[in-house]
Amino acid sequence: MNSYLGYAADLVAVAVMVFVLFLPRGGRRELVVAYLAVNVGVLAVAAVLSSSGVSAGLGLGIFGVLSIIRLRSEELSQREVAYYFVALALGLLGGLAPADSWLAPALMVALLAVLWVGDHQRFTTGGSRQELVIDRAITDRGELAAHLEALLGAEPARIEVRRTDLVNDTTTLVVHGGAR
Repeated sequence: MNSYLGYAADLVAVAVMVFVLFLPRGGRRELVVAYLAVNVGVLAVAAVLSSSGVSAGLGLGIFGVLSIIRLRSEELSQREVAYYFVALALGLLGGLAPADSWLAPALMVALLAVLWVGDHQRFTTGGSRQELVIDRAITDRGELAAHLEALLGAEPARIEVRRTDLVNDTTTLVVHGGAR
């Protein structure tokens, strides 16, 4: 495949991912620069690796380590992690330039289609989700449910406790509501 075609396909694909799929669906604006920078960075390194004698495995291993560090530095939702890895994959597909000129663009379209379907409103609006930090460290599930019901004015469908901090007297959690 012409390497410039791969680069162009990647840039179009990551723009669609970020500006057509991620942001309009309520994505966090501060992740836009991360997705774009990771994608273009991976594209650049993959392009250099594919045209040099350096093993692609070495370059991919380096990006794997960097990805783990980045993903551990801030709490990301599973949805945001999915977009993050698609940004990585798009960059690799655009930079490694497979022999068949249709393969990389076709796989890019497939990745974007997976995001479009998997993050579509039709499949993700079954209920509400809210992250909370409450000013009490509550370890009893029944007491926590009663406190949240009084606080929110409705019974939560599901409660995920992320952290109970007994020193600072706080509880960090995610509350899921019922179907709208």
